[in-house]
Amino acid sequence: MTTASPEQLNTPSDLGTEATVALADRLNATLADSFALYLKTKNFHWHVSGPNFRDYHLLFDEQAGQILLSTDAIAERVRKIGKTTVRSISDIARRQTLPENNAGFVGARDMLAELANDNLHLVQSLRAAKAVADEARDNATSGLIDAWTDEAEQRAWFLFETGRHG
Repeated sequence: MTTASPEQLNTPSDLGTEATVALADRLNATLADSFALYLKTKNFHWHVSGPNFRDYHLLFDEQAGQILLSTDAIAERVRKIGKTTVRSISDIARRQTLPENNAGFVGARDMLAELANDNLHLVQSLRAAKAVADEARDNATSGLIDAWTDEAEQRAWFLFETGRHG
């Protein structure tokens, strides 16, 4: 098997080297948190139980699908600016800041609250990436981050409202 050198993956960009390195690092951290949130959302989708099972099961699956779509867009943005992205589960684990949940059982309301907080955590990561993109004058990345932020805020809102006590 032939291996490519890092230079062969260096897509041309008009952004400076320092800017692309900083932006790729920040986007890869956000990507790692996105993968962690995706997996946690799917975990809760698989393990939710109780009287609102169907509603929560479908909500978690819908949100997981949206998160998974954003992971590809984030990774492709890193490649478009000429850098490489996460390569493995251990690489994701090394970069992620989102807390994991390995509990044997989590109640449905706790799932809703935890995922709402996790989506807000992702919003913070996206805002940090936006600051780096804006400093680099990378309007394409900045605009994409706006959309991803809106999606994460909407997920947090839906989870919060769904988990409210009536």
